[in-house]
Amino acid sequence: MKEKIAISAVLCAAAGLATGQVNAQKKPNVLLLFSDQHNKSVMGFEGHPDVLTPNLDRLASESVVFDRAYCTVGVSVPSRMSLMSGLYPRTLGMMANDGTTSVIEDKAVSMATMFKENGYDTYAFGKRHLRGRIDDGWDVIKADAVKEGEENYVRWIEEQGYLHKFSLDWAAEFGRGPLDSPEENNKYPTGDLGTRMSALPDGYTMEAYTAMNTIDMLKHRKDSDKPFFCWASFYRPHQPYTPIKKYMDMYDVSEWGEGRVNGSSIKMPENFYHPTELLPPMAQGQRKGRNKVWNADKAFQNEQLWRNYIGSYYALVTEIDHWIGEIIKTLEEEGLEDETIIIYTADHGDFVGHHGVVEKCAAGQNVYEDILNIPLIFKYPGKTKASRNHELVSLIDIYPTLADLLGLDLPENMIYELQGESLADLLLGKRHPKRKYFVSESWSQATVITDNYKLGMWKEPVIRPEKTDFRDFGDMFFDYRKNPLEVENDYSHPEYKKIINKLKCYYEDFQARIPDDGVVERIEQQKTKSAKDKNK
Repeated sequence: MKEKIAISAVLCAAAGLATGQVNAQKKPNVLLLFSDQHNKSVMGFEGHPDVLTPNLDRLASESVVFDRAYCTVGVSVPSRMSLMSGLYPRTLGMMANDGTTSVIEDKAVSMATMFKENGYDTYAFGKRHLRGRIDDGWDVIKADAVKEGEENYVRWIEEQGYLHKFSLDWAAEFGRGPLDSPEENNKYPTGDLGTRMSALPDGYTMEAYTAMNTIDMLKHRKDSDKPFFCWASFYRPHQPYTPIKKYMDMYDVSEWGEGRVNGSSIKMPENFYHPTELLPPMAQGQRKGRNKVWNADKAFQNEQLWRNYIGSYYALVTEIDHWIGEIIKTLEEEGLEDETIIIYTADHGDFVGHHGVVEKCAAGQNVYEDILNIPLIFKYPGKTKASRNHELVSLIDIYPTLADLLGLDLPENMIYELQGESLADLLLGKRHPKRKYFVSESWSQATVITDNYKLGMWKEPVIRPEKTDFRDFGDMFFDYRKNPLEVENDYSHPEYKKIINKLKCYYEDFQARIPDDGVVERIEQQKTKSAKDKNK
């Protein structure tokens, strides 16, 4: 490194070194390891034929692994807002990454605030992507992107002399560097399928920055009498898909093979040639080249582009796995392992070529397992036993679960009760009420998920009300037992009529139980905007 990431005075103060505070009833630390857009199947312990994740595999072998964990919506901002507020997107009014704010986000109380009010030091390293009061409660922040008043990766990489190399990475998706204005488009080229080999040296990626700040913090915790809550949030394997050579060299993308287990090239996704006409409209558009970054039409003419993207995604996962290993090793070396709860999860998934689609196609659908089913690994030393759990759980459950497990007081100024369910009894091997269904809901599509079935229903959109092709496409129904790859849509099959009606009733129950205050506010905003536009 040209310059080691320094621990600031505020970091040491937050660690309790400057205050001398004592807590005879010190509670366990909480380390929330997080990634953006990690397809749950892309881990070694999940039986993936190619990807290398030895550190996540080890963590999983010591933890409760939730096989049926789901995000509340398959896009970053509302999913993360649900995680950190314990509220569903419909209540928050956050159904998309559209930049619109809601008064609800300034009424919710963040998970970090709960920890802080219970005597914890709080840290956020890496990508937060939160808004309003849901981003409150942090003692120390080291962000991924530039924000006034925050230390961040982009400024740091500029100081190291590698901003140009990172700008080439960033432009693989955005067509410009991170410090360039939007008007400076085409300063750098985009990459086919948002993919490009990075020229950054090892140790200078966004993932390295997040990990090294986390590691430095841990090295200053050993003698602290206060517990900590740390959110170490990696930007990847989200696009742009720009791995460094060290990790890309671990994958042979020269041709399709049968998977690493047989010593051959990467394996083609089983539903790669999903018929275009069976996909929702936005995915169809991607296939036909309507998105010039996700130029899937070009890639189907040259499948090397698909292999480059898929291999790059695996390489990014492997880099995250490496840094998770370094963080856990530091926990062990500092004697913190036995007093620290470790959680690994993600905000949503990525297609990784399944269905012949790139990234998450977020504005067009909210139904496929590749996007909604997320990794969730939970280790509470001395309390949880290594196991696989098949109950329906969600990111929204993490807030109430940690409050319950640790006996934390919820903030007094909460105007909404937490809407997730505590998984404490489930984690501790006690009886737990079984969820009959779970709903993941975006602005365009609400999906009801049960043990064996999934129903995706198109909605009257609050955002982009002019979009009617989604609803014209028709609702979607999958039977996991017969159709695990989610290719055939059985919505019109007479065999499933009663089951579909039952899932529709579940959605009605969800709507009755979970307030849509934020959505109502958005509708009023739309009406006000329309009225102003007419009067211009």
